[in-house]
Amino acid sequence: MDLNQFVKRYFIDSIVYKQGYNIVNTLTFAIILVIAVYFIYRYLSKKIAFDLSFAIDTFPYILFGSSLRIVEDAGFVKPPVSYMLMSPFIYIIVFLITFASLLTALKTNYRYYRYIGILLAVSMLSYLFLNLEIRNWWVFPLALLISLSILIPYNIFSAYLRADNFSKAVLFAQLIDGSTSFIGMQFLGYWELHVLPRFLISFTGPWIMPLIKAGVTIFILYILDSSKEDIKLIRFIKFVLFTLGFAPGLRNGLRLTFGV
Repeated sequence: MDLNQFVKRYFIDSIVYKQGYNIVNTLTFAIILVIAVYFIYRYLSKKIAFDLSFAIDTFPYILFGSSLRIVEDAGFVKPPVSYMLMSPFIYIIVFLITFASLLTALKTNYRYYRYIGILLAVSMLSYLFLNLEIRNWWVFPLALLISLSILIPYNIFSAYLRADNFSKAVLFAQLIDGSTSFIGMQFLGYWELHVLPRFLISFTGPWIMPLIKAGVTIFILYILDSSKEDIKLIRFIKFVLFTLGFAPGLRNGLRLTFGV
């Protein structure tokens, strides 16, 4: 297999034919993500606190990106433009918009960062609700119920786990992702795109998704909350987990709600 065939098989075909992730592109994208996250932290660590307040301010941009992804899912745009609204390109687009808004706000008035994000999210959600029919209204309520059934016990034992409010928000974000994945596969005929979850589901069933998210996330959060390393670095890692939970979780929920 030459280089062109390799790239086509493991990268291009997975996007064009929506084949899901494979081991090669998963590892590649993971490495790129780690490198990108490192440089983002190095650049912004002197300007941003990366606390829960910042994560909440960034949430509208995450919601905007998840909503923008539905534009492609619903078929409102056609190839090749639609490819730019698929992973990993959509992450780059949303990041550039978010990053530009943040830098502009830091040089002028930080409140603009929050307002721009809200405007983008409301605009994109309005477009979706005006152009799509709600077919499964119960998706987000059920996802919330499943998430809270795990989050509430975590909150009760938070003192023993040394968990702060940011950790609770991170766990909630990851549980929304796991819950919507479970709902889509269990009740609505969707399938898992990622390699490792797909492998585990083949042995256990979709119910494993919220439990995997809960177990792995609680373990990571306990290590972070018990660590005596740089608090800003710990908060940044939590912010990344917060984003990586809500981004696919909200996209999944919206896609299931509209049935696209």
